[in-house]
Amino acid sequence: YKIMKHAIERGSLMACSIEDSSGFIYGSAPTTDIGQLIAQKLQKMNSEFLNVSTEETEDRTIRTIIPLLYERRMTNGLVTGHAYSVTGVEDATLKGQKIKLVRLRNPWGQVEWNGAWSDNSDEWNDIDKAEKVRLQHKIAEDGEFWISFQDFLRYFTKLEICNLTPDTLEADKLHTWTVSVTEGRWVRGSTAGGCRNYPDTFWTNPQYRLKLLEEDDDPDDTEVICSFLVALMQKNRRKERRLGANLLTVGFAIYEVPKEMQGDKKHLQKDFFLYNASKVKCKSYINMREIAERFRLPPNEYVIIPSTYEPHQEGEFILRVFSEKRSLSEEVENKIEVGKISPIIFVSDRANKIKDLKGGERPKKDKEKTSPDKQKKNTEPSERNTENEEDEQFRNIFRQIAGDDMEISADELRNVLNNVLKKHKVLKTEGFALESCRSMIALMDTDGSGKINLDEFRHLWTKIKSWQKIFKRYDTDHSGTINSYEMRNAVKDAGFQLNNQLYDIITMRYANSNMNIEFDSFICCFVRLEGMFRAFQAFDKDGDGIIKLNVLEWLQLTMYA
Repeated sequence: YKIMKHAIERGSLMACSIEDSSGFIYGSAPTTDIGQLIAQKLQKMNSEFLNVSTEETEDRTIRTIIPLLYERRMTNGLVTGHAYSVTGVEDATLKGQKIKLVRLRNPWGQVEWNGAWSDNSDEWNDIDKAEKVRLQHKIAEDGEFWISFQDFLRYFTKLEICNLTPDTLEADKLHTWTVSVTEGRWVRGSTAGGCRNYPDTFWTNPQYRLKLLEEDDDPDDTEVICSFLVALMQKNRRKERRLGANLLTVGFAIYEVPKEMQGDKKHLQKDFFLYNASKVKCKSYINMREIAERFRLPPNEYVIIPSTYEPHQEGEFILRVFSEKRSLSEEVENKIEVGKISPIIFVSDRANKIKDLKGGERPKKDKEKTSPDKQKKNTEPSERNTENEEDEQFRNIFRQIAGDDMEISADELRNVLNNVLKKHKVLKTEGFALESCRSMIALMDTDGSGKINLDEFRHLWTKIKSWQKIFKRYDTDHSGTINSYEMRNAVKDAGFQLNNQLYDIITMRYANSNMNIEFDSFICCFVRLEGMFRAFQAFDKDGDGIIKLNVLEWLQLTMYA
């Protein structure tokens, strides 16, 4: 009752609507025993209501499901599954006894409580006129009514208090808290990794670094501690309810970042979460619009992992962090970069070169491209023999298909590659599609002829073999596919570093309905990545990471890729 009176003075008890319009946060009372909550002393709020967590040894995640209640009017006038706002808490005197009253308002502006202390109840006949004026009693169907505190406890099961700041209810003086707000989303097959119970995918969830820089100003507290509150809210779920979307079961965990990893802003990998327990976490994953909890941790760098309980569940969210003292919070985003790759020659450059040649003579191929095909000096004899046999096999097949000009088109390349792939029984694949081979031709073609010669083909095959080894490394069940979540590591092994947005695009573009990527799509993805990185580096003359293209260059780049 005291908490409710305090909240009326400083904040609101209509949590969701006030939160949406003001950006405040709210704490939710336990649904099991609201009476115990309200009876707590205001000065000692270190119980579950404040959600102060300590380090736990068990890193298993718990799920709580709140059943969906449908709105239904009861005989007493109250509506089940319906939210009322608390607009007043007062004491009234009835026949010499103090009665605790709560004033509620139905946001509909009608349909009121018809029990004791309702607008037309007999209790008002025993109240003097001055008391009625003080309590602003009126008989009107406006949605607002009084109810006794005992009836309030009897019929209502959940109390939400929206705070102006996280310490509004426990301090008389209003403090300013530091707040950071970030938006994100979980994408099926890419960043929707589920909770800690799913270690193979948990690490792919969005990650947010939190730096707690200063300890609290509390002279009575001998610990070096930072107080902060984390609030995870689902976006657009209520709007999409008409389309059949329910609230997701969501939560978060917070891990301490080791000193050697602090400041690098890199996405923490799977092994980190396998061998490190969370420092603190939400008590339970729950299907509520927002889950908010308060924590106390020493100054350090941490990483917050918001997630759904199960993987593959898509949704948008807002993550807010309130801290009593100065802190920094930002999303972990890998820098987009690639290892050393050879430059690209564009179609426009090729056309100009052809014009300058006398007698229409074709330009010579770039012989520097054969250098990656040179065998390493420390290659084992058995490996050299295998490669020599494979090279000879290529040469023979290439001559048979290429003809006199010793160049092959996309159609012919498809025949060559698929004939070679048939020799690899371990790799379960139906071969390369024509569109994949066209992308390969575009990657290796240096004269704009739409064909490649033997040296270019060998250089291409060297790349395909290296990518094939990466694919086989992650195709642990020999199904001919890899999980889309493992694509992150595969891309990294191939020398590319991408961010979450690009991983989302790769999943949407190359994964099948089961969130698996087949060998053909896998190679096609890497061909496209290398080609686009090559093109960007060719245009980025000053290396500042920004390029400017005219319409011709843009169309050449996108159409012939």
